[in-house]
Amino acid sequence: MIKSTPEQIRARFDADVERFSRLETGQQAAMDSPLMLDLIAEAAPALNPTATALVDIGCGAGNYTLRLMEVLPIERATLIDLSPNMLARAQDRVNALRPIAIESIEGDIRSIDLGRERVYIAVAAAVLHHLREEAEWRAVFAAVHASLRPGGSFWIADFVHHEPAALQSAMWRRYGRYLESLGGPAYRDKVFAYVEIEDTPRPVPFLLRELERAGFAHTEVLHKNGPFALLAAVKA
Repeated sequence: MIKSTPEQIRARFDADVERFSRLETGQQAAMDSPLMLDLIAEAAPALNPTATALVDIGCGAGNYTLRLMEVLPIERATLIDLSPNMLARAQDRVNALRPIAIESIEGDIRSIDLGRERVYIAVAAAVLHHLREEAEWRAVFAAVHASLRPGGSFWIADFVHHEPAALQSAMWRRYGRYLESLGGPAYRDKVFAYVEIEDTPRPVPFLLRELERAGFAHTEVLHKNGPFALLAAVKA
């Protein structure tokens, strides 16, 4: 199947800002989104208690930056998203919480220079499953690793795939039941339809392997429920 282009994905998210602007629920289509927000908010300060700078990749409406600002002395945030509407909402929400230096970058993480050793924390929530080829994952992981200061941490909350196929089918049925509990069969089918054309998630073992290949000294699976997982990676 031909997958959606970044421009098509941008258009869908530009029209869906309100759904991503609820800090108490997170992104509801992602299972355990509030729990993953809370886990990062608890674990990141344990690793980087004095973190003053972060990068939020695929920031959406800014939920993860906002939660980290509540528990860390963040002074500078780089917000990256395809959608200008999402970026505008994220910036407004961050400014409403407290004034910090914000760099908003509209674009695709595959073509953005994150710099070297600029931030203490990097977050990528429900975004990297839009990457396609293995080389793209490797390039993004390497760029994130380079952007982090020594001891910095990378947090990935994302949609994942399973192997073998029978396990994927079982987890897909579980996800379908979850979506039905939110909005019935029609909502389930709507989400399944855009997943089919937009997303190319990878298995957790692939993600851990590629994080290690990028140079991260420690990797960990903090949570997994069905086809959603939260991973942490720490730079030496």
